[in-house]
Formats: sequence, structure tokens, C-alpha cells
Amino acid sequence: MNIDEEDWGTLNCGYLKDKYDDAKDANLCVDDCKYSLKWSLNECQRKKAMHDMEYTAFIFDIVIGFVCASIGLLHLFDIKKDFVSNTGLIGLGCWVVGFVLTFVYVIFNGLVYTTVDTEYYKMDGDGAFAELKGDKYECFYYDKPENEHSLYAKYSDLNKKQYNYNKDLLEKYSSDEVWQCAKNPNICLQSDNGNIAKGSYTYNDGSGSKDCKYLYYATHHNYGFPSGSNFELDEWRFKISNKDISDRFLTVLILSLFVCLANIGLALFGFLLFRTPNDF
Repeated sequence: MNIDEEDWGTLNCGYLKDKYDDAKDANLCVDDCKYSLKWSLNECQRKKAMHDMEYTAFIFDIVIGFVCASIGLLHLFDIKKDFVSNTGLIGLGCWVVGFVLTFVYVIFNGLVYTTVDTEYYKMDGDGAFAELKGDKYECFYYDKPENEHSLYAKYSDLNKKQYNYNKDLLEKYSSDEVWQCAKNPNICLQSDNGNIAKGSYTYNDGSGSKDCKYLYYATHHNYGFPSGSNFELDEWRFKISNKDISDRFLTVLILSLFVCLANIGLALFGFLLFRTPNDF
């Protein structure tokens, strides 16, 4: 299920591994390059493994499903009844391979779904990423200065309303407070442990300057657009494709779990066929 323009099956993870190894050998890694080269390498390997296992697991599951169903039909019509115990052995052998391949795919799918960064920053349902508490703004998703990945939404987040077309959210962004308090969330990386001093960000509602209660997610396209104008908002806010991406991930993940259960069922029937062939 490749969802990027880049083909995950041809990602050059070897090059990233060489860069990571060279950096370690030259003692250039800070914190073991956990959030830089090592993160990129892990992400590449997970994407590539998921891509390869998707084809391997599902092709094998289709093949063994067809073979076992065909043999089962023969026995159903009393053909090759003396082959029943061998059919059980075939089922036992196939379930092991099918279950392992599918379960490994489930693991990589889940890792990519929940850990790989998208191009969007995290925000709550109102589009905010920081809240004024006392004399400081607290960034919701800040972890540590070197971990910029904590600020990015994952594929599992993309089914939420704030990452797709939402009329109410668009109208909210046209208010004086929100569009004047819309900033790029990467300012959290330059903050004091995720805290930004009060007074750094204000808005004017016509009656004077006020502190922003929240800081809202925006890129450079959002800065300075006039009240009532939605035309400068990021193009992705008018699409529903992000929800489709997340739903496809989740659907394949759930279907894969059902395939794992089907493989367990195949093992059960294979065992029964092998142990008591005369009962079938």
C-alpha cells in the first residue's frame, strides 16, 4: 500500500545505513543519532519491509487458500479420500508459513502507521498546538529539543477532522484571534523545554492588544491573511485524502489480523484431518 510518490520498494536504505555507520565511526553522533540518521534509517527499513511483506504475505495467503480450498472440494465430493491425512499435513505446514508472514506484515504495518512522520504538524481538534498557562505557552507535543519528530502527525492521526476538510475549523481560522495567533509549530523546538514566554504572541480584536490564549497551526501561507479570507489557507485543508490514507492503513491492518485468524483455523482443521482422517 504505497501512498507516497516514492516507491517504498526501491528505497535505498543501504545508503542511509552507510551514512549512519560513518557518523558513528567518526564520533559525529550525538545521542547515538537517535533522532537524525538512525531515525531516518529505521523509517526507511520499516517502509521497505512493509512494502515487501505486503506482497509476499498476501500472495502466499492467496495461493495456499486456493490450494487448500481445491483439495477440500475434492474430499467433499469423495475424491481422493485416502489423501485426507496428507491434506492435514499440508494444512499444518501452510498455516505456519502463512501465519508468520502475515503476522510479520501486521507488525511492520503497525509500526509505519503509528511511528512514521507525515508532512503535517500535530494539532488538537481546534487547530491549536500550544496553550497559555500562567506566564508561559505550553506546547502540547514537545518532547525534547533534538526530537522534532514528536511535533509531527503520524499516519494514524490523519483520520482526525483537523487534518481534513472541516467547515467549522475553516471558519474558526478566519476569526481575528486565530489567524493572528497562527504560527509554525517548529517554534516549540526553540522554546524553553516546550514553554514559550507570555507576551511573545498577541492579537488585536479592534479593542486593543491581547495575549493569544492558544497558538494555532499554520505554515507561511497562513501568515497575515485578512479576517474572513480562507483563500490563503493551506490547500490540504480543503481535501479529504488524508482520512482516506489513514483508513486504508487501518483497513489493511484489520484484514491482516483476520487472515492471521484464518491461518489459525487452517491449522486446526489440518490437525483434525491428520489425526482423524476417517471422520471426514
